[in-house]
Amino acid sequence: MDVATKLAGRVASIEVDEGDFVEPGQVLARMDTQVLEAQQAQARAQLRQAENGQTTAASQISLRQSEKLAAEAVVRQRQAELDAARKRHARSATLVKRNALPQQTLDDDLARLQSAEAALAAARAQVSSAEAGIAAAQSQAIEAQSATEAARASVERLQVDIDDSLLKAPRAGRVQYRVSQPGEVLGAGGKLLNLVDLTDVYMTFFLPERQAGRVALGSEVRLVIDAVPQYVIPARVSYVASVAQFTPKSVETANEREKLMFRVKARLDPELLSRHLQQVKTGVPGMAYLRLDPDAEWPAHLAIKVPQ
Repeated sequence: MDVATKLAGRVASIEVDEGDFVEPGQVLARMDTQVLEAQQAQARAQLRQAENGQTTAASQISLRQSEKLAAEAVVRQRQAELDAARKRHARSATLVKRNALPQQTLDDDLARLQSAEAALAAARAQVSSAEAGIAAAQSQAIEAQSATEAARASVERLQVDIDDSLLKAPRAGRVQYRVSQPGEVLGAGGKLLNLVDLTDVYMTFFLPERQAGRVALGSEVRLVIDAVPQYVIPARVSYVASVAQFTPKSVETANEREKLMFRVKARLDPELLSRHLQQVKTGVPGMAYLRLDPDAEWPAHLAIKVPQ
């Protein structure tokens, strides 16, 4: 299991050594985050600017709405003045026809009527201008909101990248190799460490087709490791390949003429492993003894014997 960096960058520190046991969530290494922190500071500044733009746009909307209300009040006033001017002009026209008023009075009333009409048109134009101002301010508010959301997303994304620069153990295990050293610059996906997953320890062996076809998942297996032949370790079949393969060069079989073999995994009990983590090694050779008949008794020399 490799521990790799998500982003390209410089290795700041490696907190563990080869052979160390690690727990889930334990910090294993740190990538340099100076560039990311600078980018985040810039994104935060852009976020503040966008939020200020949002506040300004909201103020502009309120201002334009107030201007519209004032303009609508002026429209009502100008409409009342126009109505009065029309009545006065109509009355003057009637009186002039009866020779009860001079023509000059009618002309003056007509001028006042035309002035009232112009004033009403100007007031309505002010309302339209205020409405256009509101629409523009609302558009600015939408743009400012979008800019705020984009800036906030940038801040959050960079925070995720900074958090991911702190490399942690995904599960319990042991450090097998340190692939990189502090100060090295790695590309995205660059490996720093290799961990052995001590919750999933197994031995791989190969069986010819006739025997592999009789193996059931969960079948009992006894393992004898070359380095410690005095122990007999219990295991169970956890995997049988569905496709045959040529016999690997490193595997010897009783029948040299049989070329197609099936890969089988015998997994050790995690509870047993948890009691002997210090003794677990990887890549060590040994013998696997598989019991095909569940009713058969194990021979005495294959009785379970594990370290105490």
